[in-house]
Amino acid sequence: MNNRECGAAGEEIARKYLEKQKIKVIESNYHASRSAEIDIVAKDKDVYAFVEVKMRTGLKNGYGREAVTKSKQKNIRYAAAHYLMTRRLGEVNCRFDVIEITAIGGEVNIEYFKNCF
Repeated sequence: MNNRECGAAGEEIARKYLEKQKIKVIESNYHASRSAEIDIVAKDKDVYAFVEVKMRTGLKNGYGREAVTKSKQKNIRYAAAHYLMTRRLGEVNCRFDVIEITAIGGEVNIEYFKNCF
């Protein structure tokens, strides 16, 4: 499985996980620019959640959450502001979440970090 396929599989797992948590997925793969993208835009009651999904099939490169660097956070914030502006949503409650999926040896583990940056 290449990185793109792994990412797509991770995002599908994350969407299903969010739906089970009664969090409505509004949009996937929103691009504000080439480097500013949001994996999942969701709504949790009255809060917009901008969700970064990180999937790992091994830990040689560390945990997925460790890949959400300050630079990545800046790009996600930019994309979120762009999303809110283009959708003319005005001032709404929002947060930035990370879903980390680790799939090793047939076992899938999901960690959901709400409001983490």
